Amino acid sequence: MKIRSVQTLSILIALAATISAQMARKPSPTREPKGFVAVSKIDKNSLPKIATQADFDSLARVYHQGTPYALPHVMFAIDRRAGNKIYFINSNRYRFHKDFLLAMYMIPRGTDVFGPVYQDKDRRFIVGTIAWQKTVDKFTWELWEGDLATPEMIRQANDVINKTFFSKVFFKPNSIRQEDETANLGLDRVTQDEINRNQAYLPLNTGTAVGRIHIIDKLDDTVEIGDNEILILKELPLTLPQVRGVIVAQPSSPLSHINILAKGWNIPNVYIKDADKLFKEFDTRVFKLNAQLDNYTFEPASLDEIKTKFASPDQQVPPAKLDTTALMPLRQMRGKDSIAYGSKAANLGELIYKRVPGVIIPDGFGVPYAAYAKFMKDNGFDKIIDGLMDDNAFVHNPRVRRQKLDEFRKTLQNGKFDPQLRQEIIARWKTQLGGKHVFVRSSSNSEDLPNFSGAGLYTTVPNVPDENGIIEAVKTVWASLWNFQGYEARVRNYVSQDDVYMSALIQVGIDMERGGVMITKDPFDPANKNAVYISAVCGHNTKVTANDGIPEQVLFNPKSNSVVVMTLSQQKGALRFDAANGDLKETTDVCAAGPKKRVLTDLQARQLARAAIAIRSAFPAHKEQDIEWGIIGPRIYIVQSRPYIDKK
Repeated sequence: MKIRSVQTLSILIALAATISAQMARKPSPTREPKGFVAVSKIDKNSLPKIATQADFDSLARVYHQGTPYALPHVMFAIDRRAGNKIYFINSNRYRFHKDFLLAMYMIPRGTDVFGPVYQDKDRRFIVGTIAWQKTVDKFTWELWEGDLATPEMIRQANDVINKTFFSKVFFKPNSIRQEDETANLGLDRVTQDEINRNQAYLPLNTGTAVGRIHIIDKLDDTVEIGDNEILILKELPLTLPQVRGVIVAQPSSPLSHINILAKGWNIPNVYIKDADKLFKEFDTRVFKLNAQLDNYTFEPASLDEIKTKFASPDQQVPPAKLDTTALMPLRQMRGKDSIAYGSKAANLGELIYKRVPGVIIPDGFGVPYAAYAKFMKDNGFDKIIDGLMDDNAFVHNPRVRRQKLDEFRKTLQNGKFDPQLRQEIIARWKTQLGGKHVFVRSSSNSEDLPNFSGAGLYTTVPNVPDENGIIEAVKTVWASLWNFQGYEARVRNYVSQDDVYMSALIQVGIDMERGGVMITKDPFDPANKNAVYISAVCGHNTKVTANDGIPEQVLFNPKSNSVVVMTLSQQKGALRFDAANGDLKETTDVCAAGPKKRVLTDLQARQLARAAIAIRSAFPAHKEQDIEWGIIGPRIYIVQSRPYIDKK
């Protein structure tokens, strides 16, 4: 078995060079000291006004409190739809703006918040942070560096903040765009350059890391970033994958998004003036960065440090039983059969076996991993993917990798399908499933591994009506194992690419009147046991799983025995079966009715919640479940149940 990773590199040259640097300036880090515990000074989520220094202090999150490097800061959110109402957020209680907005039910959980909060011109919210900048003795307010707020939004925010804050607050632009957009607004501004002027070192996050030095002049989709790297960046990007450490060659804000990520990852993140030039000759070598409040060391890692701190975790080899070749009906499957047919089919088989009350599992059968493995070998596709993973451009250039994977999937789609397997699939479709329209669902053996769900990475083909369509759909499902996002996710989670396989679940389609997803926990309050959080739309649940618009979101709260509506559905149509071409089509025949346009009745929400808790009880250790469901008339259909992994 070959184990490969985009992070493969030589470590022998790491000991060939020596360098050590120490500098001391006045930094403004945002990483809390070891042992720091944030404690709210008030029992409130927010304040509508900061009238005194005491108000600010009661909300402020302060790292390295009591030191010369303290940076007290308070997040804020302005609701433009509510007449520019401002919320000064308890920043010890909420880590990110979205956590506050979610907790206040101002945005729906599970939907995209990036555009509505940071990019859209007609956005509802303006969010940012107010901080006390000790080096200039001023309060400043700032936006995330990637925020596309218009000049008018920035003026609005500046006016609201200064009307509701006890002291003058200066705008601090965090990007060239924000500087240019506000150049002619007449705002009182403080730049990052003024704050950091003459500083050669600024520890945004302290800590120690061992990693390969990777100097990046320009970060675009041709640059591969390994998780075992210490990046040296000429300028701060909008986002990054997790790495070992970050060094920025130009001053950046301690409250930048990258620094907040670094804090969450517990990695050092520092500004070192001209670091890209200073350390140029050491690019690709393995170094140890030790960033402290007043100085840093950056030197070659020792052999012991390379062995113990640089090496990535062992790759996960997902289990697969390849000597099981028969098609198997769901009613004959148990949870243990996931090793041959995938967890999607096996979990449904377990629910049928346990006779979970109040739900119906649509009939279906599984095509095992062995069939995929034979298809790959018979067509020589296994050798093609081996060749790609040995190709330097494929491994190290994301743009090339995306293109090659697209081409590879098309090649798989044109592969020769085993005639005996085709005959068996069609025969079982006709006899067991009565020739009904089916969904051909993907289930990889790399899904539902520890801390890695794989949800949403692969392809399901909906509402297939005929023989040829079913066989083509099976090939589409098999090919989706090599979706770009699936490949990348496996790399990041150390899953061996040589040991992944794909099964297919062929299941009777359900023309849902209502559908959605539910999880068996309260995502806002982990202590609220047996709560069920439900997202619902009219028509098929694909609109929820594809994150297509805002669904109705309700929480069944067992403490109060109530169903709380957090968001109404903003769907303008529904997906229903198209009898003509066997697909899902958009229709205006929606289920929501009445002045409140509710999708679920109180009774339906309670029935779904009871079903969810019963489903959870069917699995070992009663693990929390992520469940896809549909409703037709009084009946609840379950089409998927998998362990829920919180991706906060």
